[in-house]
Amino acid sequence: MMQMVPIASRMARYAFWPALAFALVMAVLPHPPKLAGLDVGDKVQHMLAFFVLTGLAGAGWPRLPLLRLALWLALVGAGIELVQAIPSLNRTSDWRDWAADSVAILAAFVPVALFRQVIERTEAR
Repeated sequence: MMQMVPIASRMARYAFWPALAFALVMAVLPHPPKLAGLDVGDKVQHMLAFFVLTGLAGAGWPRLPLLRLALWLALVGAGIELVQAIPSLNRTSDWRDWAADSVAILAAFVPVALFRQVIERTEAR
């Protein structure tokens, strides 16, 4: 178990960057593709993206304080909304999308905190 935790943390760190790139690309595409058979709505997509990003970042950088992590990811969400306000992108900027991002960031703190407790226990041994 002790060796699995650093590996999981490293894998989360490596997975974070492509996940962030995917989220950013999907956020700025003028007509993002629809998920076949899964129309869950814009807010749910935002929440899913930021829940995953927070989980990956929280596990990948376990020493990063949660408040700093939340602020950085909330800034990413706000930045996305600012970019979506550019008329030529044909996207709609909505402060409620940023709010959904922020709620998902906070919700993801539960599994992140649990993962961090596992790390602390394994390091204490």
